[in-house]
Amino acid sequence: MGYRGKLAEQEAARALRADGWALAAIAAELGVAKSSVSRWVRDVPAPTVPRSPGGRAVRPARPHAQAERKAREIAELRAEGAARVGTLSERDLLLAGVALYAGEGHKRDGAVAMANSDPALVRFFCTWLRRCFEVDEHRLRARLYLHEGLDLEAATRFWSDLTAIPATHFGRPYRAVPDGGIRHSNHEHGCLTVRYSCAHTHRRIMGLIDGVFTPAATSDGGGGLWYRSGSDRSGVAQ
Repeated sequence: MGYRGKLAEQEAARALRADGWALAAIAAELGVAKSSVSRWVRDVPAPTVPRSPGGRAVRPARPHAQAERKAREIAELRAEGAARVGTLSERDLLLAGVALYAGEGHKRDGAVAMANSDPALVRFFCTWLRRCFEVDEHRLRARLYLHEGLDLEAATRFWSDLTAIPATHFGRPYRAVPDGGIRHSNHEHGCLTVRYSCAHTHRRIMGLIDGVFTPAATSDGGGGLWYRSGSDRSGVAQ
């Protein structure tokens, strides 16, 4: 394959060396010559090898090959997905937000609201709401759901910075008693509900949801649904 054809192997070799792998082990793992590995990792600091009480070197456990392949595939497909999506147009943003609200938003008439613990989804929701509708910032409110024992002030500051909703517009938080069987440490900032009190905007959104999910919106142009028996979900006959 030549020098350029082994760029992936070079990067993998450098990563393994940084994790403490010996040159011979790297060469065997990647199926390349030990001399090539030595050249690729010569500027990577050799790790200090821990030793047992008897003085024998203790090598770190080698990652499972299947786990490594899975990690590489996940990284590659995430990068591919981001490149494929690119920058959203205004229409893309509108429709993506409608789909998000259809799944996560509150459906009761009277106000637009969504609760979530994922900062990326909350940020997207606020961006969508502000860019696709006329929003009176004074009517935006937030309420935090947070386990007792977690830092309420830090969580409020985090969500306020993320949503650009002033902390003074945060309602009284709900403090939940931690359940010993639930690992709430993964949600140190809790779950946030963003609420915009405007029945008119809510009704507009529900109308958009109807427009996106009506059968006519998913027709193939000939009056039929794009998904039929005998076809896969991309419309290609099986």
